[in-house]
Amino acid sequence: MITHNQSTQQSAYTDPEALAGVLAHVADLAPETDDEGNFPEEAFQLLADAGLLAITLPGQPLDNAQNHTAQLLTLLKRIGAANLAVGRVYEGHINALLLAQLFGTADQQKQWQDDVRQNHLFSVWNTQADDGIRIHELGGGRYELEGYKTFCSGANWVSRPLITGELMRQGQKAGWQMCIIPTERVDVIDADKRFWKPLGMRASASFKLNFTGIVIDENDLLGKPGNYFQQPYFSGGAIRFAAVQLGGAESLLEATRLMLRSMGRADDVFQQTRLAEMAYRLESGNLWLSQAGHNNDTWLRDGTDPAKIVAYANMTRTAIEEICLRVMHLCEKAVGARGLLRPLPFERIHRDLTMYLRQPAPDATLVDIGRWVGHQTTATHDLWT
Repeated sequence: MITHNQSTQQSAYTDPEALAGVLAHVADLAPETDDEGNFPEEAFQLLADAGLLAITLPGQPLDNAQNHTAQLLTLLKRIGAANLAVGRVYEGHINALLLAQLFGTADQQKQWQDDVRQNHLFSVWNTQADDGIRIHELGGGRYELEGYKTFCSGANWVSRPLITGELMRQGQKAGWQMCIIPTERVDVIDADKRFWKPLGMRASASFKLNFTGIVIDENDLLGKPGNYFQQPYFSGGAIRFAAVQLGGAESLLEATRLMLRSMGRADDVFQQTRLAEMAYRLESGNLWLSQAGHNNDTWLRDGTDPAKIVAYANMTRTAIEEICLRVMHLCEKAVGARGLLRPLPFERIHRDLTMYLRQPAPDATLVDIGRWVGHQTTATHDLWT
């Protein structure tokens, strides 16, 4: 498990050479945890020791309150390039900290920020099946959980999971409620590892967890019922996982270049056309992320219609998915069957990226963009200003 010591080390984020070294080490470790039931503990210890778990806290280099979204997206992309499974779990940690800041009381924020400084790993687990979570009010500020969550990335390695469920008061539904569980204060949360038999992202350890019987306090509840779905934060966060995805595609170009040079094929004109297309598509993705980050900060500051922020986030997500799919195809053609053999990294990255690109509701996302654009009376050239 990640060592829960008070972190006093200056963030490696402010030292480009140190940050590059940390991420190179994370990348080197990636093959070692590419197994179902495994988890990249050492990689997360590296991130913790480098100050990256606390990077968005007040006073830190990417303080959530200081309009650093574009820089945060770049960091997420670089972590995704090192290891997509690590990027997936890290993005969940960042998401949980944002929700805690948005909806937590002052006392809660102080407690959870202290937890982060102690290297506690947070995550957000919202997905569930028919046997999902209910949060039963017991009285006296106590609540008992019932049910399961699926795709719990980080599983029992996460010590501060943010989960959601139907709040039940006197047997009546009171709304979709968030809570953050301090795992050392509750009974062991049972994990069903049999659930997690994926094509890729094995090391994300996205098990099915049983929360039945877990008892929490009033102070563990985050926000009010319904806050979790508040826009633009609910859908607008898609730009974060899109950044991690783009990092995976970027790592494919890097590995392709290295392989072609090692084989003396870098001067082949057909290979050069593939490299060219991979490069310009990835740079398109970088521009999407940069603009999405800038827009997010500017529009939130200016009180822009949340639907506009969500529409742009959905465009970013959709464009980057298409970029990643095309880069994967070009990579496969460039490296051939030989390149898709282990221990080369292509096979693992392709599996991980294929799995991670399968995000919820892609069709509804596209429809949402079209609906918003179609109903605007603003001139087309001013839609996103």
